[in-house]
Amino acid sequence: MAGAVTMKVVTVIGARPQFIKASSFSRVAASQSDVEEVVIHTGQHFDRNMSDVFFDHLGMEEPKYNLGIGGFDHATMTGRMVEQIGAVISNELPDWVLVYGDTNSTLAAAVAAGKLKIPIAHVEAGLRSENFGMPEEQNRVLTDRLSTSLFCPTEIGVENLRREGYPFSDSLGGVQHLENTGDIMMDVFVYFDQRGEYSFDKVSKLIKSEPEDFVVTTIHRPENTDCREKMEGILGGLRSVATSREVVFAMHPRTRKSIEKFGLQEYLDNLTVIPPQPYFEMQALLANAHRVVTDSGGVQKEAYFHKTPCVTVRAETEWRETLSVGANTLCDPREQDIHSKALRQMEPNYDSQLYGVGDAAERILNHIL
Repeated sequence: MAGAVTMKVVTVIGARPQFIKASSFSRVAASQSDVEEVVIHTGQHFDRNMSDVFFDHLGMEEPKYNLGIGGFDHATMTGRMVEQIGAVISNELPDWVLVYGDTNSTLAAAVAAGKLKIPIAHVEAGLRSENFGMPEEQNRVLTDRLSTSLFCPTEIGVENLRREGYPFSDSLGGVQHLENTGDIMMDVFVYFDQRGEYSFDKVSKLIKSEPEDFVVTTIHRPENTDCREKMEGILGGLRSVATSREVVFAMHPRTRKSIEKFGLQEYLDNLTVIPPQPYFEMQALLANAHRVVTDSGGVQKEAYFHKTPCVTVRAETEWRETLSVGANTLCDPREQDIHSKALRQMEPNYDSQLYGVGDAAERILNHIL
């Protein structure tokens, strides 16, 4: 006979990286008979390859709630999410609200839970790019301040928070809990790596090259896609790289729209353009690539997991530890800079356990229990 539920957690997710992170916590929570998890999908990512298919591949149950809030500007999206997430929380009356990362869904859930006096657990707390013009930086800083428990993926995250004066008092009259749990994405990586899910066979039909002889790229941040000059520089750089190695471009819907808007389709002629990939296929690409070129925070980190050197097309990164060990380098969105850095020799040090050992979900659950 199953034990009585003693704790209910509402988990709020809305974007691809959050589905991946949430799968690890959901797996651990499901093993506890006294824990009930209720998942809210805000609908922030509404493309099937960016959303539903991840639940299938990661072994997650369909969310109890799908709010269908996507395709709006940041302010509208966040406001509608606060209202609807608040209604769900009021109906479910959880013991905790669990949020991940730095999306609009994250901030909206933290605001809703804070107003309703429900404890908030922020997974991936303490990250800082120091670029407050980025929506992600705004979301993560505000979520940290509202949270009851701050679960940092790295020691740098803890240091960032302590430098800013954390822990503070929380909305419930207590003091925020601050902890380096390791990175929950490492949990997912380890779990499926042990099951051999990242083999080249999964992607061999998508590309022309052999393992280690192609460059995989993802570009999706508005700071790049919304600027014609930057997009032209990035695409020119990728086209230049493609004269030496196959460039496999997993193209985000936003990026495709920008390329069409700016009339830059000709730059894609020598690239292998594929749709956004499900989790295992994307990991297989990262595992077998010669180099990764991206502006994604999650992909930078996943490249590190797979020991594949990364070139990040941004002026800064919240994953600064990847720079310190030589596994990642920052790059201007200019043709020559992308070409030189994507093809030059890199000598990363992968010896240190920057992101823990794969037990973050267990540590998080044990704390909130």
